[in-house]
Parts: sequence; C-alpha cells; structure tokens
Amino acid sequence: MSLWELLFIAIGLSMDAFAVSLCKGLAMKRLVWKNCVIVGVWFGVFQALMPLLGYLLGLTIGPYITAVDHWIAFVLLALIGAKMLKESFGEQEERNESLRPWLMLTLAVATSIDAFAVGITFALLPSVHIVSAIALIGLTTFLLSVLGVKLGHQFGKGQGAIAERIGGIILIAMGLKILLEHLALLPI
Repeated sequence: MSLWELLFIAIGLSMDAFAVSLCKGLAMKRLVWKNCVIVGVWFGVFQALMPLLGYLLGLTIGPYITAVDHWIAFVLLALIGAKMLKESFGEQEERNESLRPWLMLTLAVATSIDAFAVGITFALLPSVHIVSAIALIGLTTFLLSVLGVKLGHQFGKGQGAIAERIGGIILIAMGLKILLEHLALLPI
C-alpha cells in the first residue's frame, strides 16, 4: 500500500474525530491552544491505538481467511464508509465544551472504532507497514482534530457533516480499489 493510499485512509478515518472537534470548537466560549492540543492528543492516540489492536487481531485470524481477505477488506471499509455517510445526514453533535477525561475517553473510543476494523484489514494486506500506518493515522488525526477545534470555534456548525461525508466516500473508494485490484480489474 502506497503512502498516498495510507494518507487517504488516515484522512477518511480522522473525519469522525474532525467532526467532533468542530463541535468542541463551536462550544468553546474562548479558544485556548492548550485545549486544541488536548482534543488532538485524545483523538490522535486512539486513532493510532485502535488500528494496532485490529491489526493484532487480524494477524491471529488472517491465516484462516486469506481466500476471502479482499472481500472482507472491501466489506469492512464500505460498511464503515456507508455508516459515516448515513450518520452525516442525521442529528448533529450537541454543544459541549467539556474536556473532562471520561468524556474525552468516550469520544475518542467512539470515533476510533472504525479504525479498529481498518486495522483488521491492514493485517490482511501484505503491503501495509503497520508502524508507518498507525503513525500516519495518529498524526493526521491529531492535526485535523486541532484544526477542527480551531475551525469550529471560528466558523460554527454544519461543517462536521461535510467532513463525515468526505471521510465515508474516501473509505468506500479505498475498499473498492482493494477489491478491484485483487480481482485484477485494476492494475496494482
């Protein structure tokens, strides 16, 4: 998997965290950079940790499912992308500027569950260097989350849904690409 492909996956995965970060920024009466970094660290760490955990699980079950691994990768990425698209048309997050650890832990886990499934997919793909992948996912999510808080504070509500839609489309496209490459319908 190329660096560009990993970057697109990282951006797609970080869109949930970006959307929640926009809401956090919107709720903040006063923008403090320390708070932007706190949000970025929570989301970045969990977006890096969850694919690693998924990868480890995928290594365990991988040998038993190699004949259909491309279908599993496609289905997981397509389902995650479709879920993001569906959620982007639903209710928007309510305003809450709190950065209490329990709340941030809950948000970080909730926004990174998709990354766990992607980690399983990574274990099924021989061309993924997991350390590079999780570092890129974590850093991308950190940066986009910090940016999300800043933008949310400046521009207001409504951008989170757009971010989730873009992320969903990216993940569906990557899943389709993996499937088509394996079926030899696209050049590798």
